[in-house]
Amino acid sequence: MHHRGAASSLLSSVKRARDLFRTGRCTYATSANPNHVRIVEVGPRDGLQNEKAIIPPQLKAELVTRLGRAGLKNIESGSFVSPKWVPQMAGTAEVLTSMERLEGNHYPVLVPNVKGLDMLLSLLSEHPPSPSSEPLTDEIAVFTAATDAFSLANTNCTIAESLERLQDVTGQALSQGLRVRGYVSVVAVCPYTGKVDPLRVKAITRALLDMGCYEVSLGDTVGAGTPAAITELLTTVMGDDRGVPPSKLAVHFHDTYGTSLINIFLALSMGIRTIDAAVGGLGGCPYSPGATGNVATEDVLYALRDSGHEVDGNLDAVAEVGAWISAQLGRPNASRAGKALLARKERQRDGGAAESVTAKL
Repeated sequence: MHHRGAASSLLSSVKRARDLFRTGRCTYATSANPNHVRIVEVGPRDGLQNEKAIIPPQLKAELVTRLGRAGLKNIESGSFVSPKWVPQMAGTAEVLTSMERLEGNHYPVLVPNVKGLDMLLSLLSEHPPSPSSEPLTDEIAVFTAATDAFSLANTNCTIAESLERLQDVTGQALSQGLRVRGYVSVVAVCPYTGKVDPLRVKAITRALLDMGCYEVSLGDTVGAGTPAAITELLTTVMGDDRGVPPSKLAVHFHDTYGTSLINIFLALSMGIRTIDAAVGGLGGCPYSPGATGNVATEDVLYALRDSGHEVDGNLDAVAEVGAWISAQLGRPNASRAGKALLARKERQRDGGAAESVTAKL
């Protein structure tokens, strides 16, 4: 009975999302191809910032380079935060100046305050692009949270204080020709206060858009969002009263309870076309005990196969990167699809070798 009830709840959530789309209350994101899904690869920043060991900038730069060569177009490459608070993000300037940058790709960096922005702008002025090269980056990301408790734990300020700080950051960044993307953490469940009010998420999302963010990523930081909760969240955020269009939204799911892919397809059914993911399922959150990594990029790419959507990224190549970085970090590869694909390749290689030996005999 328990499993039947859970299945019924999921089907109800999916039906509700589809009904919203069909009645016109949700629309496809505006793009040349309405079925194109944009992946924002957050492994080199959000994925690495919770690692216990300090990671050399050269390794982070190589990760960004490999992800670009694997066909990913939007790769979050670091963060200009104090190394005192996030030591794993030290050396972002070195990462940006040594990694390979491919034409047409975006390599956003997280900037939490004006001091961090000043560091980035100084670096950009020291390394101006040549006529034949790409800029170090053309985009920053800013972040806040959906509860004061989480915001205080994460950045030692309330939501209101956070938004006031970010107003200065976004204004200066936009004046320098940089794109600005926003994040809202703990949009479904806060580890300190429990269930989050979707109306609060909507108000914060709207505030970030009003200050100039071109897109806001809604983060289920704890990874506890159920399909019903995510449907309620997105329905509210995109609701009629100053509703946010899906073209301005992204979703960022951690996979603590294994619901990320279900929630991603719900978001797609409601018109959202930008998905955050991390190669190898890298990630976690130091302020959310028990939260596991981000949904794995390989798992998203595999799930989107034959779904009617188009997506950038070579699945086999991304799986290789996931296995490589997991080995470099000395941690298990958290991507189910990545591990399965690589195991199948290994079996095929072993089978080919066995056939070759038999032929010689």
